[in-house]
Amino acid sequence: MKKSDFYFDLPPELIAQDPLEDRSSSRLLCLDKETGEVIHRHFRDILDYLRPGDCLVLNNTKVIPARLLGVKEDTGAHVEVLLLKRREKDVWETLVKPGKKCKAGAKLSFGDGLLKATVLETVEEGNRLISFEYEGIFEEILDKLGEMPLPPYITHKLQDKNRYQTVYAKYEGSAAAPTAGLHFTQELLQEVQKKGVHIAYVTLHVGLGTFRPVKEENVLEHHMHSEFYQVTEETAQLINETKAQGGRIICVGTTSCRTVESASDEEGVIHAGEGDTQIFIYPGYRFKILDALITNFHLPESTLVMLVSALAGREHVLEAYQAAIKEGYRFFSFGDAMFIADLKEV
Repeated sequence: MKKSDFYFDLPPELIAQDPLEDRSSSRLLCLDKETGEVIHRHFRDILDYLRPGDCLVLNNTKVIPARLLGVKEDTGAHVEVLLLKRREKDVWETLVKPGKKCKAGAKLSFGDGLLKATVLETVEEGNRLISFEYEGIFEEILDKLGEMPLPPYITHKLQDKNRYQTVYAKYEGSAAAPTAGLHFTQELLQEVQKKGVHIAYVTLHVGLGTFRPVKEENVLEHHMHSEFYQVTEETAQLINETKAQGGRIICVGTTSCRTVESASDEEGVIHAGEGDTQIFIYPGYRFKILDALITNFHLPESTLVMLVSALAGREHVLEAYQAAIKEGYRFFSFGDAMFIADLKEV
């Protein structure tokens, strides 16, 4: 299986730079995973595709304003630090630019000294371990100084930090949003529940590896990044009961999908617990929990395009993408959505 098998040509003007004013007014491309049939709708029409007894799985991770702009104390040179993962209370694994000037022992300052840091060491993939010093509460300082770590293909400045959060975001820890969930409003979620659809929450803290390109032409040689996930007893019970009663498990986003598939056994039973997952889903994978998927449109040759291709078939997915391009759909994080399912079951 080659990386180039998942390439498609995307006009740059279709990359969404700003979120829509109304989250649920995005377009929705419905793809029949068995036949490849495509139906064009709007996101609020997702209600027409949900049945009483189904279970919607949402990732309730919360994006932290992880991008810090500061200076080196000795030279005044500008540096950018991106928080990736908390290792200890005040020690973070980070991505630093420019990295060459930030060797072990380098002292950094942010917000005129409101937050200070020392580079401890260089770790895997050139990331830096940094120890922070401050007075007060770190999260409050970060909220004041930090910026949302928008993906590199978004060049516009985000006016409202909350627009890069889902309305149900709860547990801080992500360096990127689970963007399929950005289309839901509280009102739409209430309508979902009124229809008799269960809602289950999982947590997966999204890392920047989400945007890391696949470099190897042989897909199987790609090294997946590790991300922390958690499934509660309540969620595990709800998902297992839904499946036992014939309801569908509909994951909102590839992160929810990766979480439930990581936490399940070969018999299709999901178990409560937490840990780090490096699960890599590509064509040939047998889904143990997921029946249908709500997702955004993903980058060419990315692991996420491979994941949706595992569900609906590479040919069906690439044909659906071409249909979306022809119809002027908006792509990537702030773009439109897809619903991938066996549409005969709706």
